[in-house]
Amino acid sequence: MPGRHDSDWDGVRLHVVTGKGGTGKTTIAAALAVALATGGHRVLLAEVEGRAGIAPLFGVPLAPHAEGHVAVAPGGGEVLALSVEPEAALLEYLELFYRLGRAGRALERLGAIDFVTTVAPGLRDVLLIGKVYEAVRRRVDGRRVYDAVVLDAPPTGRITRFLNVNREVAGLARVGPIHHHASSIMQLLRSPETAVHLVTVLEEMPVQETVDGVGELRAAGLPVGGVVVNLVRDPVLAAAELDAAADGLLDREAVAAGLETAGLGGRRVEDAGLPARVRVQTLADGLLVEAAEHGVRLRLGDRQFRRVEELGRPTYQVPALPCGIDLGALYELAERLRDQGLA
Repeated sequence: MPGRHDSDWDGVRLHVVTGKGGTGKTTIAAALAVALATGGHRVLLAEVEGRAGIAPLFGVPLAPHAEGHVAVAPGGGEVLALSVEPEAALLEYLELFYRLGRAGRALERLGAIDFVTTVAPGLRDVLLIGKVYEAVRRRVDGRRVYDAVVLDAPPTGRITRFLNVNREVAGLARVGPIHHHASSIMQLLRSPETAVHLVTVLEEMPVQETVDGVGELRAAGLPVGGVVVNLVRDPVLAAAELDAAADGLLDREAVAAGLETAGLGGRRVEDAGLPARVRVQTLADGLLVEAAEHGVRLRLGDRQFRRVEELGRPTYQVPALPCGIDLGALYELAERLRDQGLA
């Protein structure tokens, strides 16, 4: 794409973002969409789980199953968003392949659409991914409508099954439009135009799920992208002091002396009746507990980060932002992802 800087994923047009629940995958998907749109590009951010997680991040309303503008990226780019609903996707499919039109609407009123997508989850996934596939392939006057599409996908535990649509529809249709449609989708999903990125935090369960997810994706022949380590916390102590804190070896008297020198004697109401020296010691004890917890947390995080690195995939880190996530935070995260080469 014109105006792009160096990226690890040149040529990728479909960025699938997955991760264990609670790791911030929707936030990372949104930030990635802004990053990809930077410099005058047009990007679609799609979600398929019905959680309506995109609209609150951008602070704008988003109509169901309709592509709507949610943000302007630095450099004049544009981010549009789409919340894909299986029922609406099936109606589109019936109109496209079978020209049912009003008959399809009648099926919806009778509840048949909901019935079909419930009893045939493989078909449901084909329809959901099919809408994203159509957006990737869409052209107007010979030009692609979107420079890239970002999919906020289901969690890591079921991402391979969700994407492996050929296997899911094998029992439903071995020939015909459904089979052909699934095969076309798989051709895109297994091509160099697709990358499946995994989001994790430096805790044992999310990292283990990431490791398992990478193995399952590879076994299914799906292209593993990068690993985004979210909510990274910077150390507030030097390395030697951090180790001492984690081991409970920081000098209590030295900490208390430092507090006393700084004039921090503990001003809580509940400590008002205590001598100044006692107040300082109480504050020092509290700081030592927090320092120990901080040191242990970072030590465990380092261990998990080594496990992530052993996966052999490009790794990106984004910090825990102190003020939460809003549109400004998305822009900040997008810049960090670009600086590291994810976009």
